[in-house]
Amino acid sequence: MTSEPNAIPKKWIVITGCSSGIGRHVAEQLQKRGYWVVVCCRSAEQKQRLQKTFKHIVCFDLRYEAEVVAGVREILSLTQGHIYALFNNAAYGQPGAVEDLTRSVLEEQFAANFFGTHQLTQALIPTLLMQPRAHIIQHSSVLGFVGMGYRGAYNASKYALEGLTDTLRQELMDTSIQVSLIQPGPVLSDFRKNALKAFSGNIDIDNSRHRQTYLATLERLNAEGAAVPFTVGPEAVFERVVHILESKRAKVRYPVTKPTYVLGFLKRILSHRMFDRIVKMAGKA
Repeated sequence: MTSEPNAIPKKWIVITGCSSGIGRHVAEQLQKRGYWVVVCCRSAEQKQRLQKTFKHIVCFDLRYEAEVVAGVREILSLTQGHIYALFNNAAYGQPGAVEDLTRSVLEEQFAANFFGTHQLTQALIPTLLMQPRAHIIQHSSVLGFVGMGYRGAYNASKYALEGLTDTLRQELMDTSIQVSLIQPGPVLSDFRKNALKAFSGNIDIDNSRHRQTYLATLERLNAEGAAVPFTVGPEAVFERVVHILESKRAKVRYPVTKPTYVLGFLKRILSHRMFDRIVKMAGKA
């Protein structure tokens, strides 16, 4: 790990969801590249693990408004108001048929994936506006524009994030802040492990008419390694993040993985019913 600089770092980047997977990989690689990274995680246990690799760690849970407020205060103190970019990476997936999702389960999904992300972004925008150039990077998903069975809660949170981000981008068009969305398909991470925990804890599998489908879902979530075709490593997301941070004009959207490109193309050319049939088959893969 590099030593503390004498002057205020010129390029601080704040990254949420750094305990493992994509967030941790991107943070590690950006640190090697010379960026000063504020890694964010949810728990003291995660923070302890991250201390072996990172110096600047802020611990807060996006689901809770007061914790985000405290996290923002610490982030601003660490960076002394010099933030070059915010990468909103943190999220989890809540599997389950829409009819089996209670209001409280949906609220929990939105608290983590949408409301907390919005609160953090809103709080850091004034600091980002003070920079000659800055970036907001939203980690969306292919499921942010393609609805897929038994992923309704995650779909809804990512659709909402994309809609809010499109509006935010227009509102910041004449400022120093560029806003970009990254839309990955299947990427190797702890996403399935976290989804399994949410699925087992919040869905009444045995008493649902979707029980047989749920049993197949459990098998997929418990699988080791890549559970679906065309899965890529987290380096694919890192490549897009670097392009956003270092290109003169970042793109609005960055698809990642073949399924994202293919489904995006098919959605534009097929009828809704035909597209639904294809997506339904893909969801069973």
